[in-house]
Amino acid sequence: MFFSIIIPLYNRPQEIKELLETLTLQTYKDFEVLVIEDGSIKDAAAVIKAFEGKLNLRYFVKANEGQGFTRNYAFERAKGDYFIIFDSDCLIPAHYLQIVNDSLATNWLDAYGGPDDAHPSFTPTQKAISYSMTSPFTTGGIRGNKKGIGQFHPRSFNMGISRQVWEKAGGFIITRLGEDIEYSIRIHSLGFKIGLIPDAKVYHKRRTNFLQFYKQLHFFGRARINVYKFFPQQLKAVHFFPAIFTLFIIFTIISNIISWPIAHVCNIVLAIFTLLIFFHSWWKNKSLKIAFLSVIAAFIQLTAYGLGFMQDFWKRVILKKS
Repeated sequence: MFFSIIIPLYNRPQEIKELLETLTLQTYKDFEVLVIEDGSIKDAAAVIKAFEGKLNLRYFVKANEGQGFTRNYAFERAKGDYFIIFDSDCLIPAHYLQIVNDSLATNWLDAYGGPDDAHPSFTPTQKAISYSMTSPFTTGGIRGNKKGIGQFHPRSFNMGISRQVWEKAGGFIITRLGEDIEYSIRIHSLGFKIGLIPDAKVYHKRRTNFLQFYKQLHFFGRARINVYKFFPQQLKAVHFFPAIFTLFIIFTIISNIISWPIAHVCNIVLAIFTLLIFFHSWWKNKSLKIAFLSVIAAFIQLTAYGLGFMQDFWKRVILKKS
């Protein structure tokens, strides 16, 4: 099978260099790479030139439209039987394409998603963020595993679709704010077979500091409401958990200030939750520092998502503003 790897890029030349280096190491060689510069001020032209002769690589420059429509631009130019989408901040294990090819040969999927993990070279903060986004104690725990809640929705940091899916479903119809979730749901609705390939893992850098992580998760919370506007039935109880957690934090702070008796119970609940994250991360990462940072990352993830979710739920669902 011939794969077209599609990578939208915006002002991240160093990231694309590291990603392309991992693609030169793929054991499966039947693929092309399309890098689409989405109106970047700091472009990657020099980086791309350095990979001439090392990869079957095509580089395009276009006006800024956002990642969804940039992927559509690539779909229209891709030559592959199957399109694979990566974020520019991913590193791809050497056997990734071989795993995908073998999996599709034995269990065909019209579209698939794969999990993400932290690379050993990541900073402690990046490893803590990765832990939080994949932890069973946060909503990240329902992503990228076989026991996810409801339909499996591939995410665009590690996602593949067949050419037939693109020909029938078209591309992304929104460019930001949950565009990959909307696309996955639409693919489901057309009767295509979608699933997880558990071993098709990528190393996902995400954000390098907690402020960037907060902004990203706040955006994700808003994105869930954007998806709701297209598919109201896809808003599940689990999506309210970060908002409930955020309100619980606020209530705990207030109850401690006012000295309500319930404050003691709230403090115990938060302490148990904190210890669960700390010891689980310590066990998984074998690092006290990462375990401590994982607690911070988990609280940021849930509260940032919760605040973004509540903001747009109030504005777009309750007040019905555009």
